[in-house]
Amino acid sequence: QALRDVLSMTAKTTAAASLISSPLFLPTAATAEEEELMTVYFGCGCFWHVQHEFVEAERRILQRDDASLAARAGYAGGKSKDSTVCYHNALNVGDYGSLGHAEVVALTIPPSSFEQFALEYFKLFDDKGNRPDQFGDKGPEYRNLVGLPGGTKSPYAKQLISASMATGDKLDFAVGKGDDKDLRAVTFVMDTAVFPFYVAEQYHQFHDGFNLNENYPKSYNSLAGKLANSGNLEKSMCPNGALGIGVGGL
Repeated sequence: QALRDVLSMTAKTTAAASLISSPLFLPTAATAEEEELMTVYFGCGCFWHVQHEFVEAERRILQRDDASLAARAGYAGGKSKDSTVCYHNALNVGDYGSLGHAEVVALTIPPSSFEQFALEYFKLFDDKGNRPDQFGDKGPEYRNLVGLPGGTKSPYAKQLISASMATGDKLDFAVGKGDDKDLRAVTFVMDTAVFPFYVAEQYHQFHDGFNLNENYPKSYNSLAGKLANSGNLEKSMCPNGALGIGVGGL
């Protein structure tokens, strides 16, 4: 709560000045394609639905085609430095929950577009600050978190608060310390240098949503295979499926 109050006050009282003076917002001839990209991540419950929404945002905001899509389901937010982070599996290899991580979706985007993607994140919550699967998936593995270069000390933290206020001011914020609790209507802000992203297994990428009727088009589901075949999907070193045999996503 204290972090949210400080950042909110800063955003409300200095937003105009900071937007004018910040080099990120000075008019330039550079386009989004010419910017040096940065990696951020967003989490709020099951990553299947969240990835789909950010893929749609990439298409709309950055006009990315299938081959250029950067949204990846994965894990982040744990204190563990184990380099192998996996979904639950019978082999008990790098279990993300045991390592303190949560399900997130990472994006590699131009810095100038961050606030637009932050707006998309906050639109996922209802007017009471409940995430899409608030009353389904529960626990630290599904907590709300946002990863930024520099965390709360990043200039993007102010943009995060601005986006939150623009979408109804539904959430509070806390400094992510790793292995954080699952708190309703609270998002933990993580420093990506301290809490990096770990890509999830291929069978989790571009998956149907968590609701029984949330089936996406085959053209969406097939993206994982297409990107993998073209060498554009990062490879996970985890067991292929929860049983380690890759049958039906198990």
